[in-house]
Amino acid sequence: MGVVGSHQYPSMESVIYGKPAAEALREEAERLSAKRVYLIASRTLNTTTDEIEKIRKALGDRHAATFDGVPQHTTRDIVTQIARQASEAKADLVVAIGGGSVVDAAKIVLMCMEHEIFEPDGLDGFETTPDRRFGPFRNPKVRMIAIPSTLSGGEYNSGALVTDTSRKLKQIFNHPMMMPRSIILDPAITKYTPEKLWLGSGTRAMDHGIEAICSSRPNVLVDAVCQQGLRYLHHGLLRTKANPDDEAARLSCQLGSWLSAFGLQSRVPMGASHAIGHVLGGTCDVPHYFCTAVMMPSVLRYNRPATETAQQAIAAALGAPGRDASEAFAGFVAELGLPRRLADVGVDEDRFELIGRNAMLSIFTRTNPQPIREPGDVVKILKLAA
Repeated sequence: MGVVGSHQYPSMESVIYGKPAAEALREEAERLSAKRVYLIASRTLNTTTDEIEKIRKALGDRHAATFDGVPQHTTRDIVTQIARQASEAKADLVVAIGGGSVVDAAKIVLMCMEHEIFEPDGLDGFETTPDRRFGPFRNPKVRMIAIPSTLSGGEYNSGALVTDTSRKLKQIFNHPMMMPRSIILDPAITKYTPEKLWLGSGTRAMDHGIEAICSSRPNVLVDAVCQQGLRYLHHGLLRTKANPDDEAARLSCQLGSWLSAFGLQSRVPMGASHAIGHVLGGTCDVPHYFCTAVMMPSVLRYNRPATETAQQAIAAALGAPGRDASEAFAGFVAELGLPRRLADVGVDEDRFELIGRNAMLSIFTRTNPQPIREPGDVVKILKLAA
């Protein structure tokens, strides 16, 4: 036979685009017969624009409450606080409107509500283990809808990254029903996103696609879809860099983020860029939207011996057929004006050993296509990015 594999379809019902977010959400709330819709929103969108107010007005009496205090890195403290408030509001549908941290918060809030976890240490024992065993979550009775304002793409998978501030570690929590029932793509919502966050989160979306194409367990559908996602993102990000008001380009980026996430949706294992990126955020407070820009060229160089054919496809999707994929991605990052080295984001070599040790706790270190056997292998990658 030669080729052996499988594809898992997520517990997601629809991706909606081409409609204003308020209109699409009202229709979804009606379809789901939701009576108490709890909004977890970006503070910027809630306090400096009228987008959240449009949504509240569209929902009318269905709107239960709004929370807008999610920090840059989602923490146990904040999600348990939100879960208590959402439970007290008798929420029967949670809606995340904002970036990746807001979406991750909403996902884990569903589980905290289900298990009545209202204190940070109540999440102990529910985290996904390094050998990919999920925590003992029940199916949540309350589900969610996501309206993303960035491109990180976390809404397309069933995991959530949550920081344990006491240990300065990002932990993964997973359950198939943490996947949103619906995702609404409205480019108008994204126009308020700061340029660096928009462009950087776009490279984060590319990370999902690149590591899926290079995965140790590839998937023919994922390969094809993720390559198209990279093309959409490559062209769309350059166009929005040149003209931030280009809504067609913004929608192209949103579609690219969706397509690039097909690997995560079907549980194709990711690799070192995800593992190291999680540590840079949780341990070193590097904004998540800069991690890929800084690390991906070095990860591609490290993985080249095991992924030559995949990297040829990646270079072509980045508009550079025949060129080294690492160099093509680094050049693209330079065009976007994003940080390119660890030094640019305040990470010095004296932290490399700690990053290496913490990265070895990640499931994605173990599934990197080029074996990573010890913290020293992670340090080799970090030195390439220094």
